[in-house]
Amino acid sequence: MVHLKTFKMLSIERFKEDTFISYPLIDGIIINQENSHHTWILEMYVDHKYAEDFLPLIDTDEVIEVRAVISYPDNEPAGFRVLVQGIKYFENEVSILMKGTLKTHRRQYAEQLLNKLVEEGLTGDELLARFRSDMMTRPRLQP
Repeated sequence: MVHLKTFKMLSIERFKEDTFISYPLIDGIIINQENSHHTWILEMYVDHKYAEDFLPLIDTDEVIEVRAVISYPDNEPAGFRVLVQGIKYFENEVSILMKGTLKTHRRQYAEQLLNKLVEEGLTGDELLARFRSDMMTRPRLQP
């Protein structure tokens, strides 16, 4: 028996050239296939003009990093490493289909972020404020 979990995608950003690029969604869905490969499917519906950012990635092995807010606007963005599987044009929008894996678990991210902030010398209220802020914005952490 196949088990799938579906989630509403509220926003999505792609990491490119040391920054995140946001794509205004018309609609979006994320599917956890719950298989042994831990595969996730992301489908975003955006304006036609954004297709050109993803067209060169079809039929390549280039993995891209994206992060998406799922289900509720206050949720932390989840990071994914994905391949672009296809693009389908509709009259008023384009569907961009991606497939990949969840990048890191939230607890791992929180621990890595906290470690980075402590290494920067932050303490007390300043540490707490920056940790809260960065957990919401999810800056990319260098490995």
